[in-house]
Amino acid sequence: MADTVMLEVGQAAPDIDAMATGGAPFVLTDHRGQWIVVYFYPRANTPG
Repeated sequence: MADTVMLEVGQAAPDIDAMATGGAPFVLTDHRGQWIVVYFYPRANTPG
């Protein structure tokens, strides 16, 4: 399980290195200076 990070308003997000839709790699720092929306959701059909 990943560590929990609580951000304050205006604080920079930590780097994210993940797989994007379609299997392409996504690294947040590659998009520095751009507006980015990162949306997390619980895995489909799982409790919680």
